[in-house]
Amino acid sequence: MASGNMKDIKRRIKSVESTMQITKAMELVASSKLRKAKEKADNARPYFNALYDTMCGIQAENPGFFSQYMKKRDLKTVMLVVIAGDRGLAGGFNSNVLKLAQARIDELSSEGSAVKIIAVGKKSSEYFIKRGYDVVESYVNIAEGIKIYGAASISDRIVHPFIKGEVDRVELFRTEYVSPLLQRAESLSLLPLDISADAAEKKDLELPIYEPSARDVFDSIVPKYMTGIIFGAIVDSFASEQAARRTAMESASDNASEMISDLSLLYNRARQASITQEITEIVGGAAAQE
Repeated sequence: MASGNMKDIKRRIKSVESTMQITKAMELVASSKLRKAKEKADNARPYFNALYDTMCGIQAENPGFFSQYMKKRDLKTVMLVVIAGDRGLAGGFNSNVLKLAQARIDELSSEGSAVKIIAVGKKSSEYFIKRGYDVVESYVNIAEGIKIYGAASISDRIVHPFIKGEVDRVELFRTEYVSPLLQRAESLSLLPLDISADAAEKKDLELPIYEPSARDVFDSIVPKYMTGIIFGAIVDSFASEQAARRTAMESASDNASEMISDLSLLYNRARQASITQEITEIVGGAAAQE
C-alpha cells in the first residue's frame, strides 16, 4: 500500500517539476519581450509628442480656431477601440480591460447609443464576437511586431467614419504600463479632440505662421497623431501583457516549488513508513521462527 502511494507521489513530483520548467521559460520569454516593447514605445513617443504640441500651438494662436476633428455631436453611435492580449496566462490583464469596456458599453446602451467595436487582440475579438456586438474590424496577433503603417491602417478605420459622420465619438480602452508590478486598465477619448486646456498654456509663446493655413496643417496632423496614439497604446498594452504574464509565471513557479517541497516531505514520510513496515515484518518473522 505504501509502495503504491510512493509511486503516485513520485509521479506527481515529476509532473509539477515539468510544469515549473514551462513557467520558468515563459517568465524569461515575457521578460525579454517586455524590454523590447518598452524600447519601441520610448523611441516613438517624442515624435508624436511633438505633433501634439504643434496642434496645441495652432489652437493657442487662433482663438476662434475650429476643426472638423473637434466637432462635438449627440452620441448616436460610439466607436470603442478595445486593446487586449492575444494569449492568456497573464493574470487579470485581459479581464480588467474587457470589464472596463463592457461597463462603458452597458452605460452607452442604457442611454440609447449604438456601439461599434474595433477589437485589437485575439482575446478582445473573441469576447465581443461571442457576445454578438458589432465588431467592424478585428486585428489579431499584431501587437508584438506592429509597425507605424500597421497602426495607420487602424487609425484610418477610426478617422474616416468620424469625418463622414458615421460615428459621433471614439474612445480607446487599453492597459497602461506603470511598472513591472503594476498595469492599469484605462479609457481615453480620441475623437472629438479636446486640447483646449493644453493649448491655453501656449498662449504667450511666440508661434510660427502656418501655410497654406493653420486649419489645413492641423487637419493634416490629426490622422498622424491618431496613428501615434494607437501605436503607443498597442505597444504599451503589449508591454503590460508581458509584465503581467511574467508576474503570473513567477508566482506559478513559486507555487510549484512549494508544492514540490510538500510532496517531497510526503514522499519521505511514505518511504520511512515503508521501511519501518519492512523492518517490523522481518523482526516478526524472525521471532516466529524462534
